[in-house]
Amino acid sequence: MRYLPQNKHLPPMVRLFSVLFLLLLGRPDGSAQNEAFLNYINRYKDLAIREMERAGIPASIKLAQALLESNAGQSYLARKANNHFGIKCGNDWKGRKVWRKDDDFDEQGRLRESCFRAYKRAEDSYIAHSEFLRDPRKEHRYGFLFRLDPYDYKRWARGLKRAGYATGANYDRKLIQIIETYELYRFDRLSSDDLVVDREDRRLEPIAGLDIRLVNDARVVFAKAGDTPQNIALATGEKLKCILKYNDHQWEPADTLAENTRVFLQPKRNAYRGKKKWHYVKAGETMLSISQLYGVKLKKLYKRNLMPEGSEPAIGERIKLRGFKVPASERPKLHTREEPPTPFPVEDEEETLDVETQP
Repeated sequence: MRYLPQNKHLPPMVRLFSVLFLLLLGRPDGSAQNEAFLNYINRYKDLAIREMERAGIPASIKLAQALLESNAGQSYLARKANNHFGIKCGNDWKGRKVWRKDDDFDEQGRLRESCFRAYKRAEDSYIAHSEFLRDPRKEHRYGFLFRLDPYDYKRWARGLKRAGYATGANYDRKLIQIIETYELYRFDRLSSDDLVVDREDRRLEPIAGLDIRLVNDARVVFAKAGDTPQNIALATGEKLKCILKYNDHQWEPADTLAENTRVFLQPKRNAYRGKKKWHYVKAGETMLSISQLYGVKLKKLYKRNLMPEGSEPAIGERIKLRGFKVPASERPKLHTREEPPTPFPVEDEEETLDVETQP
């Protein structure tokens, strides 16, 4: 934010035009960018509100950060990599990468290129931003933010600066200025219930008539009777080998799928991102069916619950869906019956899970 020097010796009209000029610069960059900001807000506000409900980051803060970091979606990273928050690769990133000069220097003090994550969709960037801030490994750095008043965007902005999220000296002021200029704070008091009409409008454009939804922030096709992995791959444009991999190779390409079988179009997540922490095993359920139900990677479920891969839990045991591994004393008892459990789909729990219709 720019400040006008308090020079009382300037003529009143000169002072007035100076103030107007600085305000124009601070909106930011005049009317053209103002329109770009408004268009960006209109496009991504619903996503920011849904992420606020899921992850606890105020929609005003998320939108302000995205507007600032991506220049309202016009930055190179936003256009070429769908990276709206300038998230760098880090040590764990396995996806596509984009290299740009930012704020990293070599041993000689020369600016060098930094590695940034490239996402398939802007939505993936919004989700990654939430997971970055609430990563348990960063609790010591960002954890205090989630204990702040969710409507106090000023404390959130100052907290992000204090935590070292960005190197800019006025980062918090810039966020607050954007929030107040565009009244982003009004979105902090909305919920997904207020977006029903907008979501209905987006349902008018399904992909080839497929029923595509979000399960644990991953895109999933709910198959119709007679669908096969092969025709779902053709309809969505996804690689068949990837679809088979994302679904743990449980089918052959031409296998006929039962109605409402969940077919993941992208990798399942390492942990469940909803509120539920435990799943209690019912008759007929398998670790694979639980993995498909919650959108959590099968190997991660086995590892988190200290179970040998390929084993099955006994009826009534509880399976941990997120967080650290269970203690050895809480390891689920294993299924011992000879008859194999009934295969997926399991539909009776869907109402309790975070399943959204895909825009």
